Amino acid sequence: MESLEGKKAPAFTLEGSDGKKHSIKDYAGKKVVIYFYPRDNTPGCTKESCGFRDLNQDLADLNTVVLGVSKDSLASHDKFIEKFNLPFVLLSDPDKKMMEAYHAFGEKVLYGKISLGTIRSTVIIDEKGTIIKHWRKVPKAEAHPARVLEVLKSL
Repeated sequence: MESLEGKKAPAFTLEGSDGKKHSIKDYAGKKVVIYFYPRDNTPGCTKESCGFRDLNQDLADLNTVVLGVSKDSLASHDKFIEKFNLPFVLLSDPDKKMMEAYHAFGEKVLYGKISLGTIRSTVIIDEKGTIIKHWRKVPKAEAHPARVLEVLKSL
């Protein structure tokens, strides 16, 4: 799949862990980091989410909002947020429509087996709604949030 860099961020409307519906247009004027992850409360996803939690103030200082997206239910998100004190909204995408639009769902290989699933990936969207960075596959979940912050600081 091709990179989404330079393209308009695909529109979405999803339920958030804060009880509100969220759309990309709600964030005009801010940068948005959207990270797609396979599952709440799994080791890699927990490390990545806690990394974004720990850098949340640094990201906010750069006029940046973080959104996490998985196909987990809002009830699952609520437990995950509570357990790890996550300060940002998690969006629930059970139909995988947003994940498909952002190339975050598809074939992946795990232990030599090909399966369909959520691809750990991230986009940075600028204040005008354009994707300025797209990690199609995040190699190290725990190191990724710091890398995202580096890229934002370099803009």
